[in-house]
Amino acid sequence: QVQLVESGGGLVQAGGSLRLSCAASGRTISTYGMGWFRQAPGKERTFVGAISWWSGGSTYYVDSVKGRFAISRDNAKNTVYLQMNSLKPEDTAVYYCAADESQSFSRIASGRADYWGQGTQVTVSS
Repeated sequence: QVQLVESGGGLVQAGGSLRLSCAASGRTISTYGMGWFRQAPGKERTFVGAISWWSGGSTYYVDSVKGRFAISRDNAKNTVYLQMNSLKPEDTAVYYCAADESQSFSRIASGRADYWGQGTQVTVSS
């Protein structure tokens, strides 16, 4: 079992930055693909991006966050990060991290990851 705990959320003005952390325990996540998702009020949870373990830490992002968000991982700390820059009010959501044992961005992006955190709130004011 992998337990995931997100942190780093908060209130920020439009144009600002936040870095979310996803700390894992129970197992090392060095051989897990890690994804970030978000759920805005009244909407379904959607995929934001992911980072591999099987291809040198390659990353994949949805178009709406490309160039603004960056995912990284520190396997020594068993932690994954989501750096969010140039934040917009439409980025307001609860952000979740997920861990998956497969070697598949598509599986992660489809929401079928094996383990999920409980989320952290990000609010971007205009």
